[in-house]
Parts: sequence; C-alpha cells; structure tokens
Amino acid sequence: MTQAQLQETANLPAHSPEPGGTNWRTYFTFSTDHKVIGIQYLVTTFFFYLVGGALATAVRTELATPESDFVSREVYNGLFTVHATVMIFLWIVPAVTGGFGNFLVPLLIGARDMAFPRLNALAFWMIPPAGILLLCSFFVGSPGAGWTSYPPLSLTYDKAGEAIWILSVLVLGTSSIMAAVNFIVTIFMMRVPGMTLNRMPLFCWAMLATSALALLGTPVLAGALILLAFDLIVGTAFFNPTGGGDPVVYQHMFWFYSHPAVYIMILPVFGMISEILPVHARKPIFGYKAIAYSSIAISFLGLIVWAHHMFTSGTPPWLRMFFMINTMIIAVPTGIKVFSWLATIWGGKLRLNSAMLFAMGFISMFVIGGISGVMVASVPFDIHVHDTYFIVAHIHYVLFGGSVFGMYAGLYHWFPKMTGR
Repeated sequence: MTQAQLQETANLPAHSPEPGGTNWRTYFTFSTDHKVIGIQYLVTTFFFYLVGGALATAVRTELATPESDFVSREVYNGLFTVHATVMIFLWIVPAVTGGFGNFLVPLLIGARDMAFPRLNALAFWMIPPAGILLLCSFFVGSPGAGWTSYPPLSLTYDKAGEAIWILSVLVLGTSSIMAAVNFIVTIFMMRVPGMTLNRMPLFCWAMLATSALALLGTPVLAGALILLAFDLIVGTAFFNPTGGGDPVVYQHMFWFYSHPAVYIMILPVFGMISEILPVHARKPIFGYKAIAYSSIAISFLGLIVWAHHMFTSGTPPWLRMFFMINTMIIAVPTGIKVFSWLATIWGGKLRLNSAMLFAMGFISMFVIGGISGVMVASVPFDIHVHDTYFIVAHIHYVLFGGSVFGMYAGLYHWFPKMTGR
C-alpha cells in the first residue's frame, strides 16, 4: 500500500466497506468483514428456507389423502425429519444469530468488527457443507426418526441416513458454539467507550442472552448425538434398551438443548422487534430495562424447563410439578416484552409500512403461540395433547408466526442499510 492509500484507509469511518469490498464476488470468498458474513448467512439460510418449504409442501401433499399415494411411508418419514432439521438448524438459528447478529451487533455497539473475524468466517463456511450433507442423506436412505431422533426408533432405521443426520447436526452445532463465543466476547469487550450495558441497544441484550444459551446447551446435544452415533455404528448400548441402555437419558440430553433452542430462535427476533417498533411508532421504547433484563431471565429460565417435553415419558410427579411451575413462570418475562411493545405502539404515530406490519403481525401470532405454550405447560392438559397436532400448531405459531414474521420485519427494516437501496 502507498502512503496515500494508508492515509485514506486510516480516515475511513469505522463501518465503511473496504475499498473494492462491495464487489459481488466478495460474497463467495472467505471474507472476515462482519457485514459480508451477515449477508452470506442471510442468503444461504434463505436458500435452505426454500428447500425446507419444498419439503413441507411434499409432506402436506402426502397428507391430503389418507392413503400413501404421493410418496412411500419411508420417504414421508425422511421428508418431515429433514424438513424440521432444515428449518431449525439451517434457517432460523443461523439466520437470526449469524445473519442479523453479524451484520448488526458491531454496528450497534460501535465496534470495527467482531472480536474474532476468522472464527466468524469459519462458523459461516461450516454451514453450506453441513446443509448439503443433510440433503444428500436422501440418496443413501434418509433419516426417518423425526428431528428428535429418539432411540430406539432411530437405531432401527437406515444407518447411513441416520449417521449423516447426526454428522450434519454436529457440524451445525459446532458453528453455533463458535458464533456464540464470538458474540459474547464482542459485546462485553468491544463496546464503544461510554456505552455501558444499560445503554446498549436491546438487540445486543437479546444476542447476549441467546449466545449464553447456545454456549451452555449445544455441547450437551453434541454429547447426546456422539453417544447415539456410537450406539448406531459401533453397537454400544448407551440408549439402546435391548443392551441395558436408557432412552430416557437421551431425551433429557436432547431437550436440555432443544428447548433452549426455541429461545435461541426467538430471542434475537425479540431484540429486532424492540428496535423496529420505536422507529415506526415514532416514540421511544417503553420499559427499556424491563425488556433488557427479561431477555436474561428468559435465558436463565430456558435452561430449567426442558422436561416439560417429557411429561408422558414416565417422569415422576414431583419432577413434573417442578418443570410445570418453571414453564409457567417463563411466561412472565415474555409477557413483560409483549406489554412493553404494546405500550410502545399505544399512542404512537404509526407508520404502517412493511416492516411495521410484519412486526405487529409477529406480536399477534406469537401471543397465540405463547398462550398455547402456557396451556401445554399444564401436566393434565399436556398428557392429552402430547404428540398431537395441537403441539404442531403451537410450535408453528411460535416459529413461523413468531421467528419468521420477525425476520421479515427485520429484513424490510434494515434492507436499505444492508443494500444501499
């Protein structure tokens, strides 16, 4: 670099693109620019969103009639297993954390980039091969035990497809852990001078809570999947009851991550909604500290509610009570957010553009999902509706009406910042 170029680079604002960094080819490289990585995440995950939607369409087509007249039963099981896995691990989780998180967090806290740029790039580039690997399982015998992959059912299916599913989820989990470490260090260590935690944008609070959940929960899922792989490939009996293993232990390990995963998918969206509503209601956010601290409360409580997925798995009555109460309590910090958002909208001079309409649609859809969640927190009710379409409706209200509506709100809101258009 010449002296003039060095001087020009030194005078660049903290977040201007590098000279020549806006070329479309940059998005196909191992870039360490957090903005480029954020766009890479969003475009890649949107592709997998379309793939997951196509799989869902195939599932609904098969369910249109009582007979197995569109696909075979084995293919159907593979379709809904891979649909759920794609939508969770290849769409919502990486889009809200890696996509919006990477693009926005350094901008919001005044950092030049993420704390570990190369680790950031590596975390993204683990996702495309893991996704392609998962989709390739259809060519060798797709995994058909559902996205939960409960043993002993998962040990009776085609070993190649199930092993590929396990490997894919392990790679995606490793990527998630890398991203979580990066966000925590960036938020704690790289805020602009004068920005205390209580002055930090609410999206950053949400990302902090999300990263803590991912860092604590994902290694437990990884451990469960590694042990399941040993049962599947080597013939051990960690979870196989025919050899003295306990499949309920797998359920505990799986849900210790996979219920917090719901909050990993929704907490960043809570943060985005908290940034979007004040802009388009044209008044300050109501209850800043309540919203910020409720994110941390959800993160903490999210780690001690996992067994509400196991009320029908022979859980002792005293343990059912513990998890029922905790699950109902977690509705309190969530309710604080909803009422704060409504108070922000109330009396505002609303600008009903696409971002605002999606944000308001998010609130209405998520409240339905949340109320149905409180219903299934009750043991007597859950015993009757467990594994019925009530549960399917509940999770889709939360994750599609919730996470995806919120992502569309964020996409419309920050599209000019991301593209310059």
